[in-house]
Parts: sequence; C-alpha cells; structure tokens
Amino acid sequence: MPVVFAILQFATLVVIIAVLQRPLGDYMVSIYSSRKDWRVERGTYRLIGADPKAEQSWQGYLRGVLAFSAVGVLLVYALQRLQALLPLSLGLPAVPAPLSFNTAISFVTNTNWQNYSPEATLGYTVQLVGLAVQNFVSAAVGIAVAIALIRGFSRVRAGTLGNFWVDLIRGVTRLLLPLALVSAVVLIAGGVVQNLNGFTDISTLGGGTQQLPGGPVASQEAIKVLGTNGGGFFNANSAHPFENPTAWTSLFQNVLMLVIPFSLPRVFGSMVGDRRQGHAVLAAMATLYLASFAILSALESAGGGAAARLAGGAMEGKEQRFGIFASTLFASTSTLTSTGAVNSMHDSYTPLGGMMPMLNMMLGEIAPGGVGSGLYGMLVLAVITVFIAGLLVGRTPEYLGKKIGPREVKLASLYILIVPTLVLGGVAVGLAVPVIRSDLEATSMLNPGNHGLSEVVYAFTSAANNNGSAFAGLTGDTVWLNTALGVAMLLGRFVPIVLVLALAGSLAQQSKIPATAGTMPTHRPLFVGLLVGVTLIVTALTYFPVLTLGPLAEGLL
Repeated sequence: MPVVFAILQFATLVVIIAVLQRPLGDYMVSIYSSRKDWRVERGTYRLIGADPKAEQSWQGYLRGVLAFSAVGVLLVYALQRLQALLPLSLGLPAVPAPLSFNTAISFVTNTNWQNYSPEATLGYTVQLVGLAVQNFVSAAVGIAVAIALIRGFSRVRAGTLGNFWVDLIRGVTRLLLPLALVSAVVLIAGGVVQNLNGFTDISTLGGGTQQLPGGPVASQEAIKVLGTNGGGFFNANSAHPFENPTAWTSLFQNVLMLVIPFSLPRVFGSMVGDRRQGHAVLAAMATLYLASFAILSALESAGGGAAARLAGGAMEGKEQRFGIFASTLFASTSTLTSTGAVNSMHDSYTPLGGMMPMLNMMLGEIAPGGVGSGLYGMLVLAVITVFIAGLLVGRTPEYLGKKIGPREVKLASLYILIVPTLVLGGVAVGLAVPVIRSDLEATSMLNPGNHGLSEVVYAFTSAANNNGSAFAGLTGDTVWLNTALGVAMLLGRFVPIVLVLALAGSLAQQSKIPATAGTMPTHRPLFVGLLVGVTLIVTALTYFPVLTLGPLAEGLL
C-alpha cells in the first residue's frame, strides 16, 4: 500500500508539472522578450537610475549582478546588527557579527543556510525586509543570468546580452510576485500561519505552559519554495506544522519548487528557435530526477537493522503525517533544486540514503536545479558534452550553430571545477589544520567517525552549491563554520556566474554555423543519454573518494 501511495503521489506531481510547464514557459518567454515596460517598472528604473533601453555587454551585465548583490549583503547584515532598534523585533537582541555575515551571504546567494533557530533569533522586520526580499531578488538574479546565457546562444555577432536591471525587475514584478501571492493564499487555505502575533502563551495538557510562535509564515513560505530558496521561518523548516500542515501542502510545496526550473527548458527552446533543444534538456533533467527519487525511496524503505524493519522502514527523523515516500520525494526535490527546505531530517536517513541528497547537490543541482542556476548549469554540461562528442568523431564541436572552441571549453571546465574545489578544499582545511579540527571536534561534530565526516562534507557541499539543507547533527554557529561556509556560498554563487556570463558573451559574438551531415543532433535520445552520462562522470565521480570515507564506509559497516 505505501508503494501504491508513493506512485500515485509521484504521478500526481508529474501530471501537474507537465500541465503547468508549457504555459508558464511561454509566459516567461513573453516576459523577457517584451519591449513594453509596466508603469511600476518604469518608476523603478527612474528610482535606481537605470536606462531600460540600454543593452549591456557581458561585463556590464556582470557588474550589475555583483553590485546589486553586494548592496543586498550589506543591507541584510545591517538589519541583523540593528535588530534591537527595529520595530517588530519581538524583543530579540542584535545578531552576532559572524552569524550576521553568514546569514547575509546565505540569503543573497539563494542558499538560505541557517546557523540559527529563526523563531528565537530574528524578529519580523528582519524576516520580512531582509530575508523575504532576498528570497525574491536572489531568485530573479538566477533567472536573469540563465536568460543572458540563452541570449548568448540565440544572438549572432552581438556584443550585448540584454539589460540586467530590466531582467531583474521583470522577474520580480511579472513572475515571482504574482505566483508567490497566489501560492501564499493556497498555503493559508491549507493551514499555514500568517499573522503578526508574536509569541502566544498556552497551557499544555500536562498543566505546564508553552510559547507558540506566530508570524507572516505563508507569505515567506511561498517564495521560499517557489524561488528555490529554502530558508525556514521556523527551525524545523517544512517539517513544522505551521509551515507545512498536511500531506497535500507538502505535495504543493514540491510543485512550487519544480515548476519554474522545469519550465525554463521550454524558455530555452523557444528563445533559440528550436523547442526540440528544450525538450532534450528537459528529458535529461527528468531522467536524473526520477532516478534520484527511486533510489532514495528504495534505500529508505529497505532501512537497516531490526528497528527499521519492524517500523516498515527507516522512520527516524521523518514525520508520521508524511511517511517515508513523501519525505524522500521532498528530499529529492529540495536537493535537486537548490532549495534546501526539508520536511524530514536528512541527518537521520540511513547512511546510503543520506548519501543521495548529498549526491544530488554534488551533481550541481541541475535536475532541474534552482531557478535559473539549474538551466545554466545544465547548458554548461551540454557544452562539455558536445566537446567530448566532437573529440570522439574527430570534428570541431558545435552546439546550436555555435563553435565550441578553446575559450568556451576553458570557461565550461572552470565552471565544473570551482564548486568541487570549494567543497573538498573546505573539508580538507577544516580537518587538516589542527586548531580548526580541534574546534570542529569539540564544538561542531557531535557524531564521531564516518558520520561526522559526512556531516562536514554535506555542509560544504550544501554551501558551495547554494542549497542550504544540512545534516543537522553539525553545529554550524561557530566562528570557523560561519566564516568558511559564508565564503563557500559567496564563491560558489558568483564565480560560476562570472564564468557563465563570460561564456554567454563569447557565444553571442559568434556567427551561426549551418548544420551539415556531420553535425551531431542535440535534440535526440542519443544526446540526452550522453548528457546524462557526462553529468554523472564529470561531476559525481569527482567526489567518489570522499564518499567512500563517509556515507559509503558507514553504510557498508
């Protein structure tokens, strides 16, 4: 019966996404192709001094991304440090400097890693003005960069990629705000809290007292999952009944996490003039997503040990109202979309089951990935794929009529290498430097041995890939982890963006090459299979040695 329920739930999710991705994809094409500005958009352009008619080179586009994000970091940091002076602070003190640094970077980079208990640390002003705003704009930045890369493929002998400020503002006003508004109303109807009540004292059945938190939860929950952000209003995130009350709200949150990333391949196909290309990218994403969910569900259902078998599976850390399959579906979705939200505790998964969310992030979160970041990550892998295919047949590689030369391959290769370098380098420094290692072992790593290593690897994987979920057995609120994970989030977000925009600029300057009999078709199942294979080999195998020391070793004990 649980298996039948899992199949029905997954089938429902697939049908909903299949129905929504086409109209939403077409709507996004109109957003980023329209020459008309809304009145509120024109007012915003005047306010910030941007010329919506001025096209930008890739360098100018990049300067806009970096400048806007830098201001965001400073604003969120300042709000936390000044919290005690702000209205609706709930009497909470200022957030310590190292934690403020980590949190500011976390939300600006669309990571939403949280080294704190939100309901006990942040007041409503910081949540609304700081974190919720960044949930919108950081998602819009990711989509804007993806659109810029698509223009790089579609334009011919062009020195520009569009206008960052136009793409950013339209992404917020025309896409994210309307969808988040509707989604918030649905969540409120499902029982998600939305108020400004602060803490309410209640009497328990045992005669004691307890404080129940309130807050503007539904409005933040909607954009948290829609923008693949992931930061919870409460410490338990989407396992908290005030954030995620029922099984159907959990499924609805899965829909919100997937709907924009799975719609972006249609945007890609439409804007390059060949929707079959979008179908190929979508097929590769869906194949990896299905495989991840199936493997994780099988591992967690099998469990391990007598207790898990008697319970019918590994139920530790999972909500009874969701069960195993709703938990593994949510875990697969959130770690494959860079969301970081959880409705169960990944640290409590079986060793091999816990490896799957980690592996999802190690793939680069491209199945379907975060809003924008998943598509441009997959397109970079497509560039690598056609290069490898060209080597196999002895031809100059090309993709969508653009030559993939030394410059493009170098940029794509650097993109592939940056995140593993941050992950493995961060873990190595943390465990090899005696002073840092002693602090980790004494303060942060509550689980010794293989699982303790897995917790540290998961943390740096989550930070560098801008996911935000965690193996909760690791205490992250220390000077070292706040700083190191903050740097990993910052570099893991913006160095790839630099490389993607440079790649887009290089492609936009090229002429179109007509297809010949020797051109590899990139819309057929052969290319989809090759793209999936390259994704697994180029990304996942990079981490194989460290996985053998962590979850693989623990799972085989």
